[in-house]
Amino acid sequence: MIQGTTSDAGKSTLVAGICRVLYRRGVRVTPFKPQNMALNSAVTEDGGEIGRAQAVQAQACGLAPHTDMNPVLLKPNSDTGCQVIIHGKVIGNQEASAYHDYKKTAMEAVMVSWQRLGEQYDGVIVEGAGSPAEINLREGDIANMGFAEAADCPVILIADIDRGGVFAHLVGTLALLSESEQSRVVGFVINRFRGDIALLESGLEWLEQETGKPVFGVLPYLHNFHLEAEDAIARDHIKTNTDAQLLKVIVPVLPHISNHTDFDALRLHPNVDFQFVKLGDYIPKADLIILPGSKNVRADMQHLKDFEWERALTRHLRYGGKLLGICGGFQMLGNAIHDPSGIEGPAGTCQAFGWLLMETLIEKQKQLKQVTGKLSFSDANMTGYEIHMGVSNGEALKQPALWVHDNGTPRAEGAISFDNQVAGTYVHGLFDDAESCAAWLQWGGLETPEVFDYEQVKENELNRLADSLETLLDWDKLAEYVPA
Repeated sequence: MIQGTTSDAGKSTLVAGICRVLYRRGVRVTPFKPQNMALNSAVTEDGGEIGRAQAVQAQACGLAPHTDMNPVLLKPNSDTGCQVIIHGKVIGNQEASAYHDYKKTAMEAVMVSWQRLGEQYDGVIVEGAGSPAEINLREGDIANMGFAEAADCPVILIADIDRGGVFAHLVGTLALLSESEQSRVVGFVINRFRGDIALLESGLEWLEQETGKPVFGVLPYLHNFHLEAEDAIARDHIKTNTDAQLLKVIVPVLPHISNHTDFDALRLHPNVDFQFVKLGDYIPKADLIILPGSKNVRADMQHLKDFEWERALTRHLRYGGKLLGICGGFQMLGNAIHDPSGIEGPAGTCQAFGWLLMETLIEKQKQLKQVTGKLSFSDANMTGYEIHMGVSNGEALKQPALWVHDNGTPRAEGAISFDNQVAGTYVHGLFDDAESCAAWLQWGGLETPEVFDYEQVKENELNRLADSLETLLDWDKLAEYVPA
């Protein structure tokens, strides 16, 4: 099990890298994360929902994502509450205090999945969540040491040296664990190092002497490295290019933004100048504005209105710009959003932006689908997935954005306005497929977009990561804990 001294220490990346190394060696290996809290998710082949990071790790193993890889997923929809998903299915919304009492039940689901994976694979590489040293969360823990103790799983602790204070992170975390938990930690990995390794060696020697535990490796800062994010929007922009020939695309960062990995292909695309724009920041001119998914659509739409985005979007359309809404962003483009059962927040109805003639009803049953099809305005093929609670109806849907296939039957999906300026869809992953991405960029105003194979980029990056781990981890020391 890989646990971290902090969030974003490198747990997801290290698990993905170890999985790819073992996969290339012919080991039947699978990822596992007992509990994940994230708004980036994926639809599995068995019709459930798991954290995006586990879908990436499954790809590293050469596997299709499965709900056993992440049996408990929490999707925050407020500062104190979240949607709880067990074995891929929504069981409802809970406040933090109520979920704390529910953990025993959630742990049962975790152990069932752990046992099933252990019976199917040669090895299971487990990812923790946040830090194991959160004192206030120790009781009933199912995400870190609570699981490791129950499963009798050895733990590697990873820390990010680029943040500073790496030795304090490691030694301090260890000191806050119980005696049995301390003994369960078998060693350390230091992540994102840049500089002269000789200057670090005295610190590594001290760390091993102080703790009696080995350092399994020091991993480099991989410049321009890309792996789909578990939750947080990447701190670094992959590129900054102000070439006037590029298509300028911006996306507002909503308080409850979900599945922002939809835009990774655009961030990397050589013909796109992409920017996430925080609410309250200057709203730059753009060729294409995309409203992203949201876990609390009505609240996030109100935030857009409060920060003058409605006025900016109106001006953008008046001057000929294109506007695309994905999932929650699609719902915002209609006339109204109804949530009579209070699924995403307080029950009620709100007026939406009104650029598409439709209304949305938020329902208790979540729609989870992997889809294929074609774009309605192009001969381009597409693949993607749907994750949404709402159902939209209205005249706008008579002019769909996509034709998707459900069990071989074509189905109209999404909408495009009659003036061709506004479009919306429930389908995520529009830009991952090279054909679909090129067609959408042409729709947005780019005359001749290059063919950009994002799926191959992801494969290349996983192999790049694995190459680094093959060289820099001490596999002889790891042999006792990692399947050969």
